[in-house]
Amino acid sequence: MNAPPRIRVFCVDDHPLMREGIATVIRNEPDMQLIAEASTGHDAIQGFREHRPDVTLMDIRMPDMGGIDALLAIRTEFTNARVIMLTTFEGDAEIQRALEAGAQGYMLKSMPRKQLVDMIRKVHAGQKHIPIEVAVHLMEHLGAETLSKREVEVLQKVAGGNRNSDIAALLFISEETVKGHIKHIMEKLGASDRTEAVAIGIRRGIIHL
Repeated sequence: MNAPPRIRVFCVDDHPLMREGIATVIRNEPDMQLIAEASTGHDAIQGFREHRPDVTLMDIRMPDMGGIDALLAIRTEFTNARVIMLTTFEGDAEIQRALEAGAQGYMLKSMPRKQLVDMIRKVHAGQKHIPIEVAVHLMEHLGAETLSKREVEVLQKVAGGNRNSDIAALLFISEETVKGHIKHIMEKLGASDRTEAVAIGIRRGIIHL
């Protein structure tokens, strides 16, 4: 009796040690096969076209192109693509964006090997899977007001150390408009000042340094 075909896995991560660790895990599973690796978002898109993997493990943050943008590009071309996002960050905003982009799974890199292989099998079988640790972060902010695209831009500029006048010039808006955006940002995030707003934004994955 022939064995069922192995799950063909594609690993995308810009850290060689991470890719090596995942490769070791996959090779120890008799029902899985690592078919390709990539270290950038652009290579992920090209690699997916070339190999058509069953399941893709995608790092959420890469230097050239974020994993979520790569996921969107892949799923625009291949609507049935099954992708698990991997990250060291627990921000609820980033998790939400990944799921809205079509990720079938979301996993922290600190989680045990068994959870990774179990998730690959579940996603390959057509299931969506979010570990309880990740779901908790989503539930904490369920129903909370989200920042608008412009508010995210302003908060990112604040995180870069820019004054209101600098932000106004960079975004081609008035200084009064900047002040209004910052007021709304602080209200939505429950922050008492600009510094706390930035800290919350980074922790929740709304902005990145």
